[in-house]
Amino acid sequence: MPYHKFLQDVLIDETTLHARIAELGSQISHEYADSPNLLLICILKGGVVFLCDLMRQISVPHEIDFMAASSYGAGARESKGLVRIEMDVRTNIAGRDVLIVEDIIDSGYTLRFIMDTLLARHPRSLKLCTLLNKALRREVEIAVDYVGFEIENKFVFGYGLDLDEKYRNVPFIGVVNEKALRDG
Repeated sequence: MPYHKFLQDVLIDETTLHARIAELGSQISHEYADSPNLLLICILKGGVVFLCDLMRQISVPHEIDFMAASSYGAGARESKGLVRIEMDVRTNIAGRDVLIVEDIIDSGYTLRFIMDTLLARHPRSLKLCTLLNKALRREVEIAVDYVGFEIENKFVFGYGLDLDEKYRNVPFIGVVNEKALRDG
């Protein structure tokens, strides 16, 4: 099924996304200019599109690694607060400058768990970069160092964010028409 059926509005268009990601890359490059060991950890699956574009905008040498974690059950739209690591990083992060790259932060449960897990491994620094931040939905305190866009509590998809594991390839952030989704 084409995504058009489920698209209520375009929240952030492709041009605006790329412009903001370039700004984030410049800011990160400046702040990590003296870091000899920057490591970007992408939270899969949704963060991978953002990571690919962001890392091309970061001018300082860096490595990448991946984690996958979930606080949602299959087909769930609301966080359950229980987090499970599905795939862990392979890189030893002790003494490293670590920047977590995430697609969206909602309740904060998943990222709080990931950050606590990584902090226990003694990185030199640990910061968080998210493309989308739903601060009004936050249930767990979490500091976000780099934010692409603050958004309202809307169900969104595209640019890596899925709609039932589909439409991650849509080049913009769209708001889901929840009535069309319910009607199938």
